[in-house]
Amino acid sequence: MQSIIVSEYRKLSTVRGPWLLLAAGPVLVVAGITGLVQSGGDVHDPAVQGKALAHVALAALFTLIFGILAVAGEYRHRTVTDTFLSFPARGRVVAAKLAVYGSVGAVAGLVSSGVAVAVTAAWWAAKGGSFHLSAASTWQTIGGGVVVNIAFAAIGVGVGALVHNLAAAIAAALAWIALVEGIVGQLLGSGLARWLPFYASEALGRANVTGTARLLPQWGGGLVLAGYAAAFATAAIVTTLRRDVT
Repeated sequence: MQSIIVSEYRKLSTVRGPWLLLAAGPVLVVAGITGLVQSGGDVHDPAVQGKALAHVALAALFTLIFGILAVAGEYRHRTVTDTFLSFPARGRVVAAKLAVYGSVGAVAGLVSSGVAVAVTAAWWAAKGGSFHLSAASTWQTIGGGVVVNIAFAAIGVGVGALVHNLAAAIAAALAWIALVEGIVGQLLGSGLARWLPFYASEALGRANVTGTARLLPQWGGGLVLAGYAAAFATAAIVTTLRRDVT
């Protein structure tokens, strides 16, 4: 297992695309916080500070795509056959990808968190506000955002294993977040919609983008999102074991 994990890290170190993708996360955080302040956000309102830091969870969009690249990217570049020839235990290969891409997702979340704290503190100082770094809610928001990044990376690996076409996998994931889940949520009603994956990520990361009044509590969102991540991880392993790679 260790040799597979080392191999996965080595693969990541030889390509620039995934790292450029992850670099977009902090850029989104900077743009989002700046837009929040420039659009009239009251820096004296503690809730606005929470909204600013919640952009860490929104950056998980890029770790989701990053995770999709783990499997679907190999099928696109036709390197998956070599991978499975080198390591015939396909289940362990997928498990290694989940571990590696999940760990990188954690690092990406931590980097986005550092950027969010720095940018928020800078804007609050510029506008005469008080930035409360030591507040429990601050660390709950940051911690939730990091976990969302980890979970989305794992879900991305699962999506990539289920949909081998890279463009189709990314399009399906983005369509679900941007359109499909919103429609499904309206059909189900807010009571059931909050159990859907993106709504759960909003609850965990305290990023109420959709304006839903009845999100799960943060711990509930974390459990639900962990359940989705586990389900996609299991689907990734089962699908890879059963499906022909050619």
